[in-house]
Amino acid sequence: MAGSVFAAGAGHHQQAQADTKTAAQPAQDAAPDPNCTLVVPSHPLTARGLATPYKLVATDPGKGPCHEANPDQAAFVEAAIVTRSGKLTVYDPLVIDKGTKPAAPTVRPTVPKGSTVGVWFGFNGDQLTLKSSGGSLAEGRCVNGVPGSVFGQFAYCNAPAFFRAANAQTAKKHLAVPALGTARDGRPCPTTRDFSVVDQDGSDNVVTHYLADAQGRIAQNNAASRAALRKAAHGNAGSGGASFTDLTNGSDNLLLTHFIDPALGCTPFTAPNQSSDGQASSALPLDELSAAARQRAPIALVPQNDPMTLVDDRTSVRKTDLYRAGVDMPPVGPGHGGDGKAFCSTLFGDAAGVQRVFKDKAFFTNAPSPDPATAPNLFGFLASRANQSFTNLGCDRLLGVANPVGLTTDAGGLVTDAVLVPLGQTPPSSSPANSASPTVAPSTASPSASQAPATPVTNTPTSSPTPTANDSSSPPSSTPPSTSLTSVTPSSSVNVQ
Repeated sequence: MAGSVFAAGAGHHQQAQADTKTAAQPAQDAAPDPNCTLVVPSHPLTARGLATPYKLVATDPGKGPCHEANPDQAAFVEAAIVTRSGKLTVYDPLVIDKGTKPAAPTVRPTVPKGSTVGVWFGFNGDQLTLKSSGGSLAEGRCVNGVPGSVFGQFAYCNAPAFFRAANAQTAKKHLAVPALGTARDGRPCPTTRDFSVVDQDGSDNVVTHYLADAQGRIAQNNAASRAALRKAAHGNAGSGGASFTDLTNGSDNLLLTHFIDPALGCTPFTAPNQSSDGQASSALPLDELSAAARQRAPIALVPQNDPMTLVDDRTSVRKTDLYRAGVDMPPVGPGHGGDGKAFCSTLFGDAAGVQRVFKDKAFFTNAPSPDPATAPNLFGFLASRANQSFTNLGCDRLLGVANPVGLTTDAGGLVTDAVLVPLGQTPPSSSPANSASPTVAPSTASPSASQAPATPVTNTPTSSPTPTANDSSSPPSSTPPSTSLTSVTPSSSVNVQ
């Protein structure tokens, strides 16, 4: 399945949540439908549209329902607004189950005349499909993939126009992208395009948080919502005193800004969040603006072997370019990366890649794990993530070498340590399966003496791709066509009231 390794054992980019299911629940609840559809409200780039909740439904009702309060099915929306004077804010539109109401009123954002709005989506399941409401996908210039093949956990609306506007304001010095600073290891602080941060599909998902009450109703993350949920819980004798839980989208962005940055003494690019009492917040578009402006070579651009850009398990230049357009990256071409073999070689063979994670082991070992069910600390989590990314990117096939990351696990399966060997070598063999001592997870790839040289990946500004009706680089997808609009030709600018 397409998706990153956030909860490494899950096979896709999903943050682990506590299991609150009971034995009395239906069996289908133990394996929720991983494919959901998000109904985009009318006028999604306006203040009214941003304040209107998105509605989550099952893509195929016959495979079970989709519920936003279920962390395995939760979808998330993140917006950024840049004014004509260069003022930048973020806003988190709400997602609720279709047929329900928010647990608390949504905040109506301020969108000054002439502003440009971009919207991005994240998903904790496998395949998120966008569905139009009153022509909202066309009006919002929403891109969900190519016809018949969605990206998976990622989508966006009007992102290329937002980045053009933001970059123009930066060029005029109305908008300042802060310097990265120096990490505790003496190197520049990493970005989402740093090879020590990326995994099988970089620059995906968002940083949005929602609140969910005991009845499964959802609210934005702000003081008014928390007060309303506490009041409702206090008056509900059956709530057990619990007022709300925190819903989070497992993402590269959250991993970087909430875990890696603090461990390395770095500070992410933030802006006031209009849906969260104006508090400074990181966000995918801010991370990408920072990466585009500050990341030094080698630069990790989304490669053609990214699972979210494949069509029927085959590479697609068009789908890769559409994905890149949503995160302010140039299209595939000379000097702009895209080659999966070079990406794998740099990720696992260059000092700027996974090697940095292992050199910074002391910093990461003392940092909390994003998923305690995978590893007890950040180092174990990152090592497990790297191990799975090697396989999910097909690096074993592309490079003809064994997985260079060996994982040591305890009796409960937690990653307690790891080793990284040079490409072309094989990590130490594992202990017997019935041994009580920790084991090193073996690689399933076949070793080879060959190794592709690391090819520098560079990034220069360019125009955004224009979606077309057909993709000549890949055969038709076997995925059933969606009724939603999957690609819309972006225009040069969007003004909203």
